[in-house]
Amino acid sequence: MPGQRGLFIPGPTNVPQAVRLAMDISMEDQRAPDLPSFTLPLFADVKKVFKTDTAQVFLFPASGTGGWEAAMTNTLSPGDKVLIARFGQFSLLWADMCTRMGLEVDVVDVPWGEGVPVEIFAEKLKADKAHAYKAVLVTHNETATGVTSDVAGVRKAMDDAHHPALLFVDAVSSLASIDFHMDEWKVDICVSGSQKGFMMPAGLAILAVSEKALAARKAAGMRRCYFDFEDMMKTNKDGFFPYTPPLHMLRALRAATDLLLSEGLENVFARHHRLAEGVRQAVSAWGLRLCAAAPKWHSDTVSAILLPEGFDSAALVRHAYTKYHMSLGMGLNKVAGKVFRIGHLGDLNEIMCLQALAGAEMAMRDLGVPVTAGSGVGAAIEYYRGATASSALKNAA
Repeated sequence: MPGQRGLFIPGPTNVPQAVRLAMDISMEDQRAPDLPSFTLPLFADVKKVFKTDTAQVFLFPASGTGGWEAAMTNTLSPGDKVLIARFGQFSLLWADMCTRMGLEVDVVDVPWGEGVPVEIFAEKLKADKAHAYKAVLVTHNETATGVTSDVAGVRKAMDDAHHPALLFVDAVSSLASIDFHMDEWKVDICVSGSQKGFMMPAGLAILAVSEKALAARKAAGMRRCYFDFEDMMKTNKDGFFPYTPPLHMLRALRAATDLLLSEGLENVFARHHRLAEGVRQAVSAWGLRLCAAAPKWHSDTVSAILLPEGFDSAALVRHAYTKYHMSLGMGLNKVAGKVFRIGHLGDLNEIMCLQALAGAEMAMRDLGVPVTAGSGVGAAIEYYRGATASSALKNAA
């Protein structure tokens, strides 16, 4: 089919031309004497995306799952107790990894459509007088359900309880898209990946690690090798890596970071909120509901949209792919067959979001879902017209 396939899954996201071109290079010497002039400023600028002055950035050739493993193996010991909420496929997988790695996992199950239950966490932390919890794990943005949780609220609960546990955050589908304050929220390890807000191919686990977490590695009893912070620290300080790094991906990260910082992080966050709100206006106009149970949970990077009873969201996603040359996100696990997902993050603008809404609307009508032609697209158009104009005026001022 002519034209470019519409990619509207919540990652991998569209890769900007500047990032693609940055990767299209001849192979480089990973031990070249001038490599640190490239890598050291890159480490420093990636820290800005996390909003941290004090944490250390680590770049592992891996997915976000590898980042989770690095976080735990470098700071915890077998049998350590951790607290986590399970409310979607990715928080579920993180909890499963903890169990498989021999940790004692206190799982708080939450309805899929809600986020981290800050009040329950607060009660558990206050009751833990012996400080058995060694880490609190928070999935900032649950990609499966389109839910964003309150990391700042969790930090406040920890501080109110005077609890010394480490705070780990999965920000794979939120960093560089939704505002994140590593230093202000006293996050000890933040895990992200290259294929979402950083607008790159999958392949880099991007972590920021606090001084407290780095100190915890000295007593951590888990075995580690490939993901050992110690090996990275010894070589990263001079601008090198303990093994052959994927330099084409680091060149892409340089280009992606430049794009983010040149747009301005606050503008990036405002753009993502504006695009997401247009999608939410469309969902409402269709007469449908989000999986996110209340506005306080709404994600600005992905919307999981519930189809009416009797309709199969997997069939809808397949139909959109084959007939309209576009990719939508499928429902996962408990919401499989119930929701389809529109990813609205990364290298994206209003016109591209309207493409996603138009394709979804056509596919739904083809399958008999009772939505009125043009209703969602029209609602989004009217919202974007006003919101984009307001944004342009602010930028001009």
